[in-house]
Amino acid sequence: MMLEHEIPSGTKLYFGETAKIKRRIEAVASDVLYGADYEELITPLFSYHQHLSIADENQLIRVNDTQNHQLTLRADSTIDVVRLLDKRLGRNTSHQKWFYIQPVYLYPSKEMYQIGAEYIGEKDLSKVLQTAIDVVEALKIKPLLQLSNIRIPELISKELGIDLEDFKHINIQKLLDTKVSWLKDIIYLEKLEDIDAVIEVVPDIIKGELTRIKILAQDIDYDNFVIAPLYYAKMLYYDELYFRMIEKNDVYARGGRYINDEVTSVGFALYTDKIIEKLEGSK
Repeated sequence: MMLEHEIPSGTKLYFGETAKIKRRIEAVASDVLYGADYEELITPLFSYHQHLSIADENQLIRVNDTQNHQLTLRADSTIDVVRLLDKRLGRNTSHQKWFYIQPVYLYPSKEMYQIGAEYIGEKDLSKVLQTAIDVVEALKIKPLLQLSNIRIPELISKELGIDLEDFKHINIQKLLDTKVSWLKDIIYLEKLEDIDAVIEVVPDIIKGELTRIKILAQDIDYDNFVIAPLYYAKMLYYDELYFRMIEKNDVYARGGRYINDEVTSVGFALYTDKIIEKLEGSK
């Protein structure tokens, strides 16, 4: 029997001090984003298209509309934002920079608050990455920034016949077992000052992708970062440069470049719940 005060596992209940922290995070992020010329967009809780942005469709919470068409609760905001701007709102606005503050939901009852931003039609990831940096700095936290390029593990997978699952699960030993010297150099690459030496020895198809990471690192103003060229994100839409902001096992933010309906864009999401835990713990 469920007690009257119980809430489903995975859902959130904020009150008092934690509710105040949550509102402050959202207010600070809004101020930074409005200052960077972003406008706010609030998307529907229900969606017809979430299967296009979630790698594991079993994570979707499904319902049906009045015509018995399948709906899902919003499990990711990015693709819905891009689609609504392109297909529904495009006649009414030409604005390219949008943000949203809203929760997402995963099966069976996981609830996560997010603050996201999308720069539609922009290819330069540093434009949104610097904005994400400005938000965390305004919140007075300094997570480790990890810079990656999803194309690199994909190209290595094809070049050496390594299963992409080994990159997803960070199976370093299997990569080292290949005895490929330049692959070992990539595995241990972390610092910007070492990237040129690695670019010199890798195959030509990988040189350009490492150079993209180098340029991104040089274009941002943040000193707590590492290069992680073999990290492979488990999202359907990010296709090239990608970043995460992390502390130990907690992910505070992630973002990257993606293409939807032939339109290249860049964006990021901040994970409000993890930031609340961080700020609450620092009191």
